Amino acid sequence: MKEKKGIKIAVENRRARHEYHIEGVYEAGLALVGTEVKSLRGGKGNLQDAYAVVKDGEVWVNNFHISPYEQGNQFNHDPKRPKKLLLHKAEIRKLQVLQREKGYTLIPLKVFFKEGLAKMDLAVAVGKKLYDKRQDIAERDAKRKIERVMKNRENEA
Repeated sequence: MKEKKGIKIAVENRRARHEYHIEGVYEAGLALVGTEVKSLRGGKGNLQDAYAVVKDGEVWVNNFHISPYEQGNQFNHDPKRPKKLLLHKAEIRKLQVLQREKGYTLIPLKVFFKEGLAKMDLAVAVGKKLYDKRQDIAERDAKRKIERVMKNRENEA
């Protein structure tokens, strides 16, 4: 589990930034059962194919897999059950409007614990085309090459 300024990151979706253009990010609370929280604290979650939808004025995350807790026995949860996100009504309305627009998707970026509460960063995103992905990779490689050359120059001087 990574830690940033009192925030412990439990699970991260690294592929999301590669697969999508991120338009905006919302921080939402997660409504979880006890064994889900314990599993997440152990880093036993997977956001790979997860996505969010707005249904009946509520936001739900689908395909967010949280592994069953080892000591949970009969109290364990269903690993792929839909999880409810806790957002303000105004934010939900904005997300609902954006979701209806062509091409917009709600993608979870990371799950973290802030002041003991489970939170999720939810991104409003547009899928990238193959040429966009190639361009991003080329830019990243060029940036690394420049940094490498600059570092070598500093070492020579």
